[in-house]
Amino acid sequence: MTADTSASFLLHPGAPDSPVILHVPHSARAIPADVRTGIVLDDRALAAELDHITDAYTERIATAAARAARVTPWRFVNRLSRLVVDPERFPDDREEMLAVGMGAVYTRTTHRAELRPADTDVQPLIDRYFHPYAQAMTAAVAERLETTGRAVVVDVHSYPAEALPYELHGDGPRPPVCLGTDSFHTPGPLLDAARQAFGGFGGTALDTPFSGTYVPLRYYGRDPRVGALMVEIRRDLYLDERGAPRDEGVEALAGALAGLVERISG
Repeated sequence: MTADTSASFLLHPGAPDSPVILHVPHSARAIPADVRTGIVLDDRALAAELDHITDAYTERIATAAARAARVTPWRFVNRLSRLVVDPERFPDDREEMLAVGMGAVYTRTTHRAELRPADTDVQPLIDRYFHPYAQAMTAAVAERLETTGRAVVVDVHSYPAEALPYELHGDGPRPPVCLGTDSFHTPGPLLDAARQAFGGFGGTALDTPFSGTYVPLRYYGRDPRVGALMVEIRRDLYLDERGAPRDEGVEALAGALAGLVERISG
């Protein structure tokens, strides 16, 4: 099962017997021209916002991890910026980030400035981008369940060393690696495997400064065969002061992620 390469997302096949899906939702910077017209920032300000909001090079880390793992995981990659839609938000009033204008479609920036007019009709973007993404991710999980009897979604993210104004919980610890969990979908062995895999980077912590993890709503809180974990990598582990990737950092993190994949694939 693969998505069309012209789509806003792409599913890279893994080993037929792998239950693992590396989910990379926030690594891209691309914004379609017709979506760009609805954003009020000028080009310079938009570039700066993309620097803040993009989980830069997380796709590169996931790709290298997939190549290094003994059992190749599947990879589901968002090819568009989260400024188009954020596929990990709830598309309704359940989303707490609506409080800062950052629901499924953002109307405010990381610094709480205007991104889109407050009266923007966000439904066309949700219909065009959010729902197809969610449906495809649901199908990918369903296929892993049917083929292997289980699915493990590992969210691959990064975050800045210093809190940004949009963060609702930015006053907590900012460990080298934050592990986001769910009480239903993150079993102890999965969490233990992640702690072992990322233990060499100076420490891990749970659900700080970001919490939770992505599970398709069809399975959320319902199917324990779907495991899920969010890996939030602090960006100074692999980016230099200009925001460029440091090869040794990328390689080390990819190796750790590959180790996690191997621990949970059997």
